Amino acid sequence: MPPAARPDAGAGPGGPADPREILEKVRHIEIRTQRLARETLAGQYHSVFKGRGMDFEEVREYVPGDEIRSIDWNVTARTGRPFVKKFREERELTIALLVDLSASGGFGSTEQSKRELAAEVAAVLAFSAIRNNDKVALVVFTDEVEHYVPPGKGRAHVLRVVRDILYFRPRRRGTDVARALEFAARVLHRRAVAFLVSDFLVPLDDPDLRRALEIGSRRHDLVGVHVTDPRERELPDVGRVALEDAETGDLLEVDTSDPAAREAWARAAADRRSALLHRLRGAGLDTLELDTAVSYMPALLRFFRQRAARQR
Repeated sequence: MPPAARPDAGAGPGGPADPREILEKVRHIEIRTQRLARETLAGQYHSVFKGRGMDFEEVREYVPGDEIRSIDWNVTARTGRPFVKKFREERELTIALLVDLSASGGFGSTEQSKRELAAEVAAVLAFSAIRNNDKVALVVFTDEVEHYVPPGKGRAHVLRVVRDILYFRPRRRGTDVARALEFAARVLHRRAVAFLVSDFLVPLDDPDLRRALEIGSRRHDLVGVHVTDPRERELPDVGRVALEDAETGDLLEVDTSDPAAREAWARAAADRRSALLHRLRGAGLDTLELDTAVSYMPALLRFFRQRAARQR
């Protein structure tokens, strides 16, 4: 059975426990992302994410400028006048948000954490979806699938999805992307547009991950959304520090005053990013990179435009 919400799912570690604070935060995100969905992404979303197909609607007389390939030759032969077939897009899609809520998502060296950034981007996509009469589903995962919200429509449904991303309290701390993709394959029976939102702090050479990505991209229109923070790419010069892995508890001591140590950190981060993009794109995924220190809208618009150009 799909995981259901637990009674303690109302607030994350360190998050507001007061329901009024939770509502205020969700409302703040709603106001900001509703406007972006309405004014900035409305046309982009509709043109990039197509419906499942075209349904025949009617025939009508040909007018100059109509596509010749749409002429209905049977009706034309019977009437002696050219007629064309008119179709309408079977629009309804399911947008599935597969969101990694492992412990590393709580990290943020700027005004927002990776988890908060994931919630806001998910909100923009969800509000864009319901403006186009599409459904939105949510899969919350760590190293197991912890929470599932079936596809639904409407403002109240989207606000629930945003609240759950922000304040759901996971049982586990690790990350298993493959398990989340396998779960989505079981519960999403029709082809969906699936956004896999994660910092991808997982072994990239794991054969289970590779297989799950490849199967997921065949079953669904799968997009890898990589959420990062500047301190994961470069360290400031602040002397000797102890760094703790949020998911395993492992400690690493680094002398950040040593330029060689900072350079090695940056080089390792760049190599990991390159390997991740190679893994995702090699499995057939589109990719979107987001940074807690930078506005996500330019990256999101660039993603939509590049995807539209490829489709043309």
